Amino acid sequence: MNLVISRRAFGLLLSASAVLGAQAPVFAQSAWPDRPVRLVVPFPPGGGTDIVARAMGQTLSEHLGQPIVVDNKPGASTIIGTDAVAKAALDGYTLLLSGSTSYSVNPALRAKLPYDPVRDLAPIAIVARTPLVLVVGKGTPWHSMPELIAAAKAKPKSIRYATFGSGSGPHLAGELLALAAGIQLQDIPYKGSSQSSMAVIGGEIEIGIDTVAAVAPHVRSGKLRALGIVGATRSSMLPEVRTLAEQGLPDATFDAWYGFAAPARTPAPVIEKLARAVTATMGNPALQAQLRAQGMEPVAIGAAAFRTQMEGEISRYRALAHRAGIAAE
Repeated sequence: MNLVISRRAFGLLLSASAVLGAQAPVFAQSAWPDRPVRLVVPFPPGGGTDIVARAMGQTLSEHLGQPIVVDNKPGASTIIGTDAVAKAALDGYTLLLSGSTSYSVNPALRAKLPYDPVRDLAPIAIVARTPLVLVVGKGTPWHSMPELIAAAKAKPKSIRYATFGSGSGPHLAGELLALAAGIQLQDIPYKGSSQSSMAVIGGEIEIGIDTVAAVAPHVRSGKLRALGIVGATRSSMLPEVRTLAEQGLPDATFDAWYGFAAPARTPAPVIEKLARAVTATMGNPALQAQLRAQGMEPVAIGAAAFRTQMEGEISRYRALAHRAGIAAE
């Protein structure tokens, strides 16, 4: 009898140990975070992504109960910083905040990447969009998109638009517009917003495609005319300017956005807690006002929609690059 009791007790002990062992990681995860969280930004300080990260940092840290430490890791068109997060420990203490370059543009345009965003990153939320706007100089004769398109059809490749190099956002946006409108435009590379805006203002080139924040002051001063928002929604900074989709060109839409992600296979409880904190953070009116003042549109788009958008854009931009002969620099 004693032997039977001992065996039974031993079996119960093993069962209890198994249950406790299975629950131990859950208990550990429920305490997350118990130390500062590193937020990798694969851009230099001062840019749009860095602005979003630092604007969110304080409010997000209040929801998580731990400091958010922004770690700028620029280089190789966001590849260095993004790859660092993709290969980070699966503990929720290294996260990524990056623009769509990391999630959809690079995978579409570059044959070899050290990471695969679909496989190696766990989307958490898209937190902001930064609309691009198509502008022309005040010396041009066009005051509407139909007028511009008609002129481009009459003289193919006679109208030039500024890009920031092959595969940049303005380059993709210009090619999408050309494809959607059935026209041919000539892309001209510049080194950045300041240079390209001055070229359009000075009449050196006809079209600029840039962020609303970069060109809105010139639009308000009358130096540039805004013909259309390239993104999916209007901009609160230029609310009177219609989107290209509203003007009958839905296929010309190009969205520039910022997304939060963790390494793939980060424990689900950590991802869920982080997603709740990010959603609560983006509901903060002061943060929303701060982002809008920078020409950004705050949003809170969840993980499933984030993944759908990322995968859809990779396919769309890859097909565009093949058709237009675009290769990332």
